[in-house]
Amino acid sequence: MAGCDPTSHPLPDLNLSMSVGTPWPSAKEETNSYAKKLQVLRQHTAEQIRLAAVEKAYIERTRELTRRELELAKKEFARARLIWERAREEAEKAERLKEIATRRVSSTCMEITCQSCHQPFQA
Repeated sequence: MAGCDPTSHPLPDLNLSMSVGTPWPSAKEETNSYAKKLQVLRQHTAEQIRLAAVEKAYIERTRELTRRELELAKKEFARARLIWERAREEAEKAERLKEIATRRVSSTCMEITCQSCHQPFQA
């Protein structure tokens, strides 16, 4: 033990104490306790996985329904646009027919003459 100074290393405290309480669990009890905790943890994990799968299925179903609704809305919008365009074309056609009819009536009125004086009708 040359070069080893005993004063440089502190001595461990060797005082023992006694207490009243539960004894330390045996290795078998400790293993059973860990096994139970592990089993509970596995059950909890399995339940979480099951809930996640149910939630995923719900989300997928909702996504599919939303996609279908979007497709239907697009089709309905296209139909509405077509109906609107047809209505606009019919309104334009009616306006043209009105103008033609107005010109015809005006020209007809110009051709009407008085029977007694043979003067053209003044509108």
